[in-house]
Amino acid sequence: MATPVVTLPARPTTSPARAAADLVRLARPGQWAKNILVIPLAVLDAPVWRLGMIGQILWAIAAFTLGSAVIYVINDIADRERDRRHAVKCLRPIAAGRISLGVALAYAAVLVVGLAALLVGRPIAAWWPIPVYLALNFAYSYRLKHAPLIDVLVVAAGFVLRLWQGHLAIGATHSDWLMITVFSVCVLLSLGKRRHELVVSGSQHRPALRGYSVQLADHLILLTSALTIAGYLFFISTLASVGSLAGLATLISTPCAFLALFRYLQTVMVDEGGGNPVRVLLRDRTMLANSLVWLAVLSAVLITAHA
Repeated sequence: MATPVVTLPARPTTSPARAAADLVRLARPGQWAKNILVIPLAVLDAPVWRLGMIGQILWAIAAFTLGSAVIYVINDIADRERDRRHAVKCLRPIAAGRISLGVALAYAAVLVVGLAALLVGRPIAAWWPIPVYLALNFAYSYRLKHAPLIDVLVVAAGFVLRLWQGHLAIGATHSDWLMITVFSVCVLLSLGKRRHELVVSGSQHRPALRGYSVQLADHLILLTSALTIAGYLFFISTLASVGSLAGLATLISTPCAFLALFRYLQTVMVDEGGGNPVRVLLRDRTMLANSLVWLAVLSAVLITAHA
């Protein structure tokens, strides 16, 4: 009886253009919106607006984008074997074999050098959230992401560090309630993502999911939703930068805050979505239209207060 011949899959060939595209993909440009959305929130705490703030905010966004890109590469390196067993994540450049481990490590080193170039010449007191973010997320990639409950708290802490960096960049004192609101929003989005993963693929791909259930996720989502809306209302009603218009800002923005929260809960619990929080926030028509109205009314109040 003849011995059966096993044909191994050929190693993927990559053109220079495809390799460059894969390197960009490793940096997760679709996730850069996190920095663009969170860091500029620091201007809400600025008592006086200055034109120079724009440059400082752009610098903070660029620095955090490079820092987060380093983490995305490290995360894909750490998860390469697990990603190969996932129906979608197996297409990631490292998991698919289009980017070798050596190239990925070299790419991460180049990103670190670029980040260092942005930070050089500035006192560490002006950018300490970035190395803290790198250290925290390195620990997340190799250990903390596998710890149920702790995983979502670590992810949310990264967003607080983004916001803190925005405050340091423009020299504004941070509001505790704004920090709490951002933290709770990010915990909420992370819980929604965990719930979606449980519904779609169970607990096999992500070890931390073994410590969750859909019922637990639902309870935690509702608890966090309450904290989120309470934190926002406390923040906006005590917003010093709008002075006597704080009451008006609270009144006209509360319906937008409730609609955003309600629509997200509908997406997660009714539509079984929430797997990609950035997509929910930026591509959902209801969420996008509500956000534009919310931004317009708050901008009008802020401009009036600073006029």
